[in-house]
Amino acid sequence: MQATKAWCEKKFHYRFKDDILLQTALTHRSHSVNNNERLEFLGDAVLDLVISELLYQFYSEQTEGSLSRMRSNLVKGDTLAALAKELDLGDYLILGKGEKTSGGRERRSLLSDALEAIIGAIFQDGGFVKAKNVIHKIFDSRIQALDPKSEHKDHKSILQERLQAVKQELPEYALIRTEGKHDKTFVVQCSIQSGKIVTQASGQTLRIAEQKAASKVLEAMQND
Repeated sequence: MQATKAWCEKKFHYRFKDDILLQTALTHRSHSVNNNERLEFLGDAVLDLVISELLYQFYSEQTEGSLSRMRSNLVKGDTLAALAKELDLGDYLILGKGEKTSGGRERRSLLSDALEAIIGAIFQDGGFVKAKNVIHKIFDSRIQALDPKSEHKDHKSILQERLQAVKQELPEYALIRTEGKHDKTFVVQCSIQSGKIVTQASGQTLRIAEQKAASKVLEAMQND
């Protein structure tokens, strides 16, 4: 546990008073019923609030829609997983045997969940101000690197607006299948013009898969 505490102090600039909270935040359900799911729930809410406040203060000229898109980019699973990897969080996860052998330490969903759980644990251990300070430190470079002008609407929104502009029916999305047991992949189909253009794409979430499928439709429309 000493190595884990030293890692936490180095990467998060925070020293836990209650070591059990840190241990729980790193414990996946495959290892114990005393796992990080409740702390993840708490950390998710704290992270949303702090990031919202940071964006509100840092980008005072931006609209609600722009702030919402920037927040979504910062707190989405892929961003959290990438940040968790930068923090070497996977090395300290407490996993069951099955998760260890199946690459759990690199699994994006586990990494993003554990990062939120650590934020929740810091909130429980030290209060809101301490949690806020940690979030400021680990997200600062990402927030400053945001370019609101480049925060374009997502592909699904763009596709819908283009179809509405030419008075065509809205796209239809359908889940074709799911692959994998633990780290699921969703395969989605997007069709427009009564099936004239049909694309398929996969992603770690339904939303990601739908966005990719919509992007492919937009490409097909340009080439049509």
